[in-house]
Amino acid sequence: MRDKILELEKKASPLEPNVEQRKLVRDKVVAYTERFINEIEDEKAFNITADKGAGIYDFPFGEEQLDIDTVLEVFRENVEKPGLNPASGGHLAYIPGGGIYYSSLGDYIAAITNRYAGVFYPSPGAVRMTNMLIKWMANLIGYPEGTAGNLTSGGSIANLTAIVTARDAKGLKGVDYQKCVVYTTKQAHHCIDKALNIAGLAEAIRRFIPMDEGHKMIPQELDKQIIKDKESGLIPWLIVAAAGTTDVGAVDPLEDIGKISKDHGLWYHMDGAYGAFFVMTKKGKALLKGMELSDSIVMDPHKSLFLPYGLGVLLVKEEKHLQYSHRYSANYLQDVIEAEGELSPANISPELTKHFRALRLWLPLKLCGTAPFIACLEEKLLLAKYFYDQIGKIPGFERGKEPELSVVTFRYVPKDGDANSFNKKLLQEILNDGRIFLSSTDLEGVFTLRLAVLAFRSHLRTIDEALEIIVQKTDELVRVNTQ
Repeated sequence: MRDKILELEKKASPLEPNVEQRKLVRDKVVAYTERFINEIEDEKAFNITADKGAGIYDFPFGEEQLDIDTVLEVFRENVEKPGLNPASGGHLAYIPGGGIYYSSLGDYIAAITNRYAGVFYPSPGAVRMTNMLIKWMANLIGYPEGTAGNLTSGGSIANLTAIVTARDAKGLKGVDYQKCVVYTTKQAHHCIDKALNIAGLAEAIRRFIPMDEGHKMIPQELDKQIIKDKESGLIPWLIVAAAGTTDVGAVDPLEDIGKISKDHGLWYHMDGAYGAFFVMTKKGKALLKGMELSDSIVMDPHKSLFLPYGLGVLLVKEEKHLQYSHRYSANYLQDVIEAEGELSPANISPELTKHFRALRLWLPLKLCGTAPFIACLEEKLLLAKYFYDQIGKIPGFERGKEPELSVVTFRYVPKDGDANSFNKKLLQEILNDGRIFLSSTDLEGVFTLRLAVLAFRSHLRTIDEALEIIVQKTDELVRVNTQ
């Protein structure tokens, strides 16, 4: 048996490369990423390729070993090149992710040290770092001492965890689900509806509260609907307000909604995945007044703190509610000892296995301080306003409401023909060009173009180029249509 064990150890040895092997691969990987960063200004933001990365299937998994040069080339041709380049400053669609460099080094350290971040007993430092970040973010939005939170993979899981917590905090049982009511608007992110279904609340009643011209919830309509539902014997349960909608960047009247929620005893949840971190700016702090009235809030550092994809945050004002829904134990965990004042993330989230996500935020905050983050957020607000002003000067274009955050909606209205059809073609021509990446949305049947400025590499030159491309492609389409 000993000989067999030693034989297997030898066969498994490639999993533990020596110093020279590590250096060889690491140097080539670093050179690859340096090339990527150095060339990013010259690369397309969106690249339509013939096979859309299908060449990766030519390298199936098996016992064959590939050298690092081949592996990187396979990655470059089939993953890096086709589709969206989310690291590009030209990514002006949806809500752009980030990708700041120091965050990648945090992930590297986390992966090498493989520090478990779920329970205090085996990893006190990782848990303290996590809780330190939770407290920092709670302080940003005005939540009190005693706030608990969870670092998730993104806003969808954070919103799901919030809805499960709200369900249990209000004592809902299966028999209640057909009568409980959720209040939101049609601007709410689709992950809210998805989370309700996953949480077993598919039968819950959804009330879409009317919005004003700026796509914001009308508080008076919310109040009237809650009263009407109570009188009908229903169970008003949850209000979901938006601190920056994905479609248009609208911020609901958070303070007024908070007062209504308190008056009627509902759970007040806020989806700030996109917009919440703008509270770090002077404009954002005024705009987002009332966030502190919510019972729970979601905010994504991989959006408005410019981190790579993979970090969302849920904050819940009262720790006991998170613990009630998520704290479980098992016989094999009997050695786990809670330290006074330090909450283990595994006890307030669905995850027991917990990646050390905190390091990807902690490291850039320590190396840069908060000032560059604030400046970058303020820059994006001004860039959106700049684009809004400039596109309004170009004949034929109409704009949505002036941006509150960093999303601008606009479209071209041709003198002849269908405007929706024209703007669909315009968007496709912009994507075919590939230097910038825009998206669209449907606003009450109107096909509308969106420009979302949040990528940390998007600067004034990016917006000037976007305007130039939009005008160029519009002129080309107009000429074709008039021939």
